[in-house]
Amino acid sequence: MALGKKKINKILKKYKKVFEALENYDKTHELSFQRKRIDITLSVETIEKLRVMSKKTGKSVSRIIEERV
Repeated sequence: MALGKKKINKILKKYKKVFEALENYDKTHELSFQRKRIDITLSVETIEKLRVMSKKTGKSVSRIIEERV
């Protein structure tokens, strides 16, 4: 099934972000929406505040940090 040039351009325009993400993946082998583990150092007080927030909201500590950054 051959697609016309018009149809191809319409698809490329509609899914532009997806094609850009795949192009970037070809170069870096990472997707922009992937998550990575990192190590950070926080005070005990800050960790405790994050745990309390986590219990109140039902969100993970990492998700709370990610949303705030």
